[in-house]
Amino acid sequence: MQASLQQTMGDHAPVAVEEYDYEGLPPNFTLVENMAAGAFAGIAEHTLMYPFDLLKTRLQVINPSPGGLYTGVSNALSTISKAEGVGSLWRGISSVVLGAGPAHAVYFATYEAVKHAMGGNNGNEHHPLAAATSGACATIASDALMNPFDVIKQRMQVHGSVYRSIAQCTRTVYKNEGLAAFYVSYPTTLCMTVPFTALQFTAYESLSKVINPGKGYDPVTHCVSGALAGAFAAGVTTPLDVIKTLLQTRGTARDAEIRSAKGLLRAASIIKRQHGYAGFFRGLRPRIITTMPSTAICWSSYEMAKAYFIRHQDD
Repeated sequence: MQASLQQTMGDHAPVAVEEYDYEGLPPNFTLVENMAAGAFAGIAEHTLMYPFDLLKTRLQVINPSPGGLYTGVSNALSTISKAEGVGSLWRGISSVVLGAGPAHAVYFATYEAVKHAMGGNNGNEHHPLAAATSGACATIASDALMNPFDVIKQRMQVHGSVYRSIAQCTRTVYKNEGLAAFYVSYPTTLCMTVPFTALQFTAYESLSKVINPGKGYDPVTHCVSGALAGAFAAGVTTPLDVIKTLLQTRGTARDAEIRSAKGLLRAASIIKRQHGYAGFFRGLRPRIITTMPSTAICWSSYEMAKAYFIRHQDD
């Protein structure tokens, strides 16, 4: 999808319009500027949508403590707000802020590099393979950095969490479960995020081509295509997200079987036996609700940062 940035001078008189690939950065962008744009996008996305992410985690936990049982998104929101305070909806956000910036910086830098190498920025043609492959490679790299922060975040999000800071949570998890606890869900995370990203970018490029065949910069097209693509990818990969949550929160579980779960297949068998196939879709609604605006926020923030750098380069 092409983005056009119209530069204006003086009394806003239009001058030449330069076109850039919307998901890409101009060729004269430095790696630092690329990563800065990605970091800004990641922090903005995760910070704004964090309460919904916490609700998703609470609803996905298998066999939670008595006070952590909810009938749905609305019930979870009202119960948590009344019993724990509105501020509890942001518990663990510091872990996301610390991790999302560097992780998204790596994500966008990898995405741009792989897409360029695969010819995804050449011409005006549709390049679904380049988009899917570059997105998948970016995910593998960024998740390696983000996974420990995600584990800490979910340990602090669950009902009855005893952790009050990132440092305390990190020390306790490392002392009781070792370094492996921060990466026990990494293979499952990749099994989820790689197809998620591939589906999301392929759907995004396809929808953008249909909705905006002219390929000019259009914020509405960006938001609609991103939201629909994100919702589709989130819905399809929810079962793997439930498995990931079980593995990342196993240390807080009361169930001995869950506490000893190791690996995707073992976690999946526990969910199937205890809750049936419906258990794999716990938290589906908040996951989709979170993902749709997150996609729009992420790309809008990324484009905003790109526009800032382009403007300052031309000054």
